[in-house]
Amino acid sequence: MSKEVNTIGVLTSGGDAPGMNAAIRAVVRQSIYLGKKVMGIRRGYAGLLAEEIFEMNSHDVSETIGRGGTILQTARCKEFKKPEVVQKAADICAKHGIEGLVVIGGDGSFRGATELAKHGVNTIGVPGTIDLDIACTEYTIGFDTAVNTAMQAIDKIRDTSTSHERCSIIEVMGRGAGYIALWCGIANGAEDVLLPEYYDYDEQKIVDHIIEGRKKGKQHHIIINAEGIGHSTSLAKRIEAATGIETRATILGYMQRGGSPTAKDRVYASIMGAKAVDLLCEGKTNRVVGYKHGDFIDFDIIEALDMEKVIEDFFLDTCVSVNAR
Repeated sequence: MSKEVNTIGVLTSGGDAPGMNAAIRAVVRQSIYLGKKVMGIRRGYAGLLAEEIFEMNSHDVSETIGRGGTILQTARCKEFKKPEVVQKAADICAKHGIEGLVVIGGDGSFRGATELAKHGVNTIGVPGTIDLDIACTEYTIGFDTAVNTAMQAIDKIRDTSTSHERCSIIEVMGRGAGYIALWCGIANGAEDVLLPEYYDYDEQKIVDHIIEGRKKGKQHHIIINAEGIGHSTSLAKRIEAATGIETRATILGYMQRGGSPTAKDRVYASIMGAKAVDLLCEGKTNRVVGYKHGDFIDFDIIEALDMEKVIEDFFLDTCVSVNAR
């Protein structure tokens, strides 16, 4: 337990994700509802160090719940790893009366939050990342929207791939995590899904699968490639050379970070933002909000960062079995 919090700051850090605005809105509205003052911090930790801090009211977050991106903007701040920089940030929080801070971002953002907590700033992390790579939670803000954006794009690519009887490689985001690729693999019925957690780089197996499908009369072949593997363009050239089948690569890229968030991202982000404020008002610090088994819960940030996330075998087996021809 820690000191009482009367002024709450909120920032978004790292990569943006659809639903971050819903979380910001909830932090602002919940804080005001509970009689707390709330301060917005632009551009993450970099903005905190630059004192880009302003008081927020309910009107500031009106009509933002359906907007993509983050109204507070975001940035990466490598220098925040230095102890003297963290001390400076803590001093700035004290200068502006910020006793509690809600950090919306990924694991790197949470590491910064736990360092601030050591300097007396009550901190609560809210998982905002399209990658779904935070082990303590089954849900992260933005993942649902990103998957739906990718799924819709892959559906469109399949149409033109069938028309031209092509093989298409679609690269989706996720850094070193294959969750977007896996979910799209199931949702789009992809013939092959390449995940960084399991890919064995046996390209001949892919080539054989494409040729086997063509012999069976298949008019297309969809390969979903995770960003953590990458090199989709060069892979497409090698597959075309080996099969004689026209092969094209499409890298979906940052379109997956944008767009109006889905209902799930709006609702879950709102609940997480409100819960973060509640935790601060209870005097808690160095916690991260999570979602497990249908409940919104919280974990110690250090324990959460030490957890290892793995893709369940059932997901992988299902992706193979339901897409088999």
